[in-house]
Amino acid sequence: MVLNGSRAFSNTVTYDFKDLIIDPLVKGHPIYSTHRLDESSLPTKATTSKEELMGYFRNMTVMRRTELEADRMYKAKLIRGFCHLYDGQESIAEGMEAGLTWDDAIITAYRDHCQALGRGDTPYRVLAEMCQKRTGSSGGKGGSMHYYNAKNNFYGGNGIVGAQIPVGVGLAFGLKYKEQKNIAVTMYGDGAANQGQLFEAANMAALWKLPIVFLCENNLYGMGTPNAMAAANTDYYTRGDKIPGFKCDAQNILIVRETMKWTKKFCIDNGPLFIEYLTYRYHGHSMSDPGITYRTREEIKHVRDYRDPIGLVKHMLIENSWATEKELKDIEKEIRASIDKDVEKLMKDPEPTPEDLYAHVGTKKHYIRGVTHDLTSHSYDV
Repeated sequence: MVLNGSRAFSNTVTYDFKDLIIDPLVKGHPIYSTHRLDESSLPTKATTSKEELMGYFRNMTVMRRTELEADRMYKAKLIRGFCHLYDGQESIAEGMEAGLTWDDAIITAYRDHCQALGRGDTPYRVLAEMCQKRTGSSGGKGGSMHYYNAKNNFYGGNGIVGAQIPVGVGLAFGLKYKEQKNIAVTMYGDGAANQGQLFEAANMAALWKLPIVFLCENNLYGMGTPNAMAAANTDYYTRGDKIPGFKCDAQNILIVRETMKWTKKFCIDNGPLFIEYLTYRYHGHSMSDPGITYRTREEIKHVRDYRDPIGLVKHMLIENSWATEKELKDIEKEIRASIDKDVEKLMKDPEPTPEDLYAHVGTKKHYIRGVTHDLTSHSYDV
C-alpha cells in the first residue's frame, strides 16, 4: 500500500485526495459526486504532520479496541440488549472532530460509541454503561444506544431509526437563533434515509437556511439489505432536492477532516447541506447479525486490505518514516492493556439503585400521578 504524498517541508506532508484512494476497484474514479454544487469549490488536498497522524492513529485505535472489547463482553453475556458496533467507520468519527470543534453540535443514531469517545467520553465509562454500571456514561440507565454529553454538544445516541434527524435541525435552529458561528451535524445511516421525517426536517432547514449537515453514513447495508434493494434512489446526497450535496469516500481521515472544514464554512454562509460518506462496518448490523449472510468474507477482506481507516493512517506514518511498524504495534498493545485494565475494574462497580430511577428525570420534586417524590429524602408525600 503506497500513498505517495509530497513533503511541504520537513515535518509536514501534503496529499492529493486522488492519492489517498488506493482501492483498485475505485482508484482513478472522480473524488466527488455532487448535486447543485460546484465541485471545483470542494477541497482536493490535505496537509498533515507526524503529530496529527499519531494522534489520529491513537484515537481511532482506542475507538476500535473499545468496540472489539464490547464484542467480546457481549458474547460473554456481560452486555445485554441492543449493541451496534462501529469498527471500520472510525475515520468518520475522528475526522469530523478534527474538522469541527465541540461548539458544533452532533447528534446520531444508535451506532454511537465512537461519537461519544470523540466528544470526550472514556472507554471506561462507555463500557461501564453497556454493562449497566452506575459509573457508566448515563449512570447505567441508557445502555449502548443512549450516550449523551450536552456539555460538549453531543446529543446522542438515539434508539429510534431516524428520530435524531429533526432534533438535529432543532439544534441548528438554536445555533442560528443565538447567532453562533457553528453548525449542527445530524447523522444517520443509509437504512434511515427513506424515513419521512428526514424530508420534513430538510424542508424546514431549507426554508430557514439553517446551518445543518444531513450526514448519511452509507455503509452499503441497511441491516442486511443492500442499498439498491431498499431505495429507488441510492444517491443519498441528492435527497435534499433543492439542498446541495456531495458524496465521497470517507475511509481516509484526511478526506473527512478537510471536507468537514469546508462544510462548516459552507453551512454557516449558505444553510443546509447533504453529505453521503461512503464507509463500511466490519461487524454485522448489530450483535445479533453475523454479517456474512448477505455479503462475502472476500468483500470484508478487500475493505480491510485497501480501505481500513487505521491501516491507511498507519501506512502514511510508515511511508514518511514517522513511525515504525513496531512502534505502532506497541501503541496498540498499550491501548489494549489499558482497556483490559478498565474492564477488570468496572466489572466490580455497582449497578444503579432503585432511587436512581428518579434521577435526571425532572426537578427536585418529581410528580407521579398525584404523588410527590422528594429526590433528597426519597420520602413520599401524598
